[in-house]
Amino acid sequence: MSTAHTTGPAGTHHVLILGAGYAGLAAATQLAARTRKADVRVTLVNAHERFTERLRLHLTATGQRVAELDIPTLLANTGAHFVRGWVTAVDAQTRTVRVDDSRVLRYDTLVYGLGSVTDTTVVPGVEEHAYTLDGPSDATTLADRLARLDGGTVVVVGGGLTGVESAAEIAERHPELDVVLVGRQDPGARMTARARSHLRTALTRLGVQVISGTAVTKVLPDGVELAGARTMAADVVLWTAGTRVSPLAAAAGLTVDDRGRVVTDATLRSVSHPDVYAIGDAAAIRQGYGVLHGTCQSGMPTGVHAAVSIARALRGRQPRQFRFGYYHTPVSLGRNDAVVQFTRPDDSPRRGCLTGRPAVWYKETVSASPWPTYRRMTTLPSSGVFWPRGGRLTRRRDDAR
Repeated sequence: MSTAHTTGPAGTHHVLILGAGYAGLAAATQLAARTRKADVRVTLVNAHERFTERLRLHLTATGQRVAELDIPTLLANTGAHFVRGWVTAVDAQTRTVRVDDSRVLRYDTLVYGLGSVTDTTVVPGVEEHAYTLDGPSDATTLADRLARLDGGTVVVVGGGLTGVESAAEIAERHPELDVVLVGRQDPGARMTARARSHLRTALTRLGVQVISGTAVTKVLPDGVELAGARTMAADVVLWTAGTRVSPLAAAAGLTVDDRGRVVTDATLRSVSHPDVYAIGDAAAIRQGYGVLHGTCQSGMPTGVHAAVSIARALRGRQPRQFRFGYYHTPVSLGRNDAVVQFTRPDDSPRRGCLTGRPAVWYKETVSASPWPTYRRMTTLPSSGVFWPRGGRLTRRRDDAR
């Protein structure tokens, strides 16, 4: 087993970024561009070289081709270094990170961006019998299973956006299958009546049966058990209900919330370890309206802000407070329909929404935008610092006056 070592020359400030999701890759491209002429080494650690477009996993799950986006290629000539491997431990006392249980990397500043995965631990049978969409391999496995079915029933559990998009996509691509969407809440529950009506009409048109207001209490080899002991037969169960984060932050002694997310101050620094920044789904980031929930639209700004804050600190300046306000909820309903609910900064719905073809164009533009944004930020980092700050709704009570 190797001993701890640096990732560059002695005297260099080592910034280690864990996780190359939407937030982590934003942090890496930004920081590499902003510290190109400084004595700083930026290292990005991720389990895979391919970038996972979580916004498109429901496409992969139905056998549709998506772009192969290579992280090392993106980072080439940026000054950032890529390490492929699984993060297996973080030692906040010695400022080291263990990768694949055999390699140890040292850091001066850590950016913790090990995001969330589907929670398969709470309900019995999920781990053994349900499919998930945590990455391309999961989605490909599901696509292969669906392609082998000659009729049958697919139960999608979870009435959130992932569940809705997955149910719609499967129903459209596999009209020979019966698709059932089961969730505690109505699909589009946080949308306006018009947007919600369009969403439900689209699901009906696609033949998706919706069962809301109930919970799945157990996943069986050939179906699911609903609250009240009612059972429903299923050839495939896709689980999209709830997420969990890696336990590594808690094990490292970082202060975490009841979901295991790193609790940050207003600048995105860990409240217990100021040499650690937490971003994306891995962080419990409080705004005036509450704690951010994980989405691409909020994740990328957290990564950019962390990079800007680190660059400022290295120049002897104080990091600024992070402010973010939501602005939309785009939902695809197959390839030919969608709905986009515009929101207030606290994620409550505004009156306006898009439906139909304009919404399809909007959703596709949003889904395709991260990778070109990363490319642009490698040479023009200032292009990535624009996002809605949210005004009074995002202002924390403990913000400095």
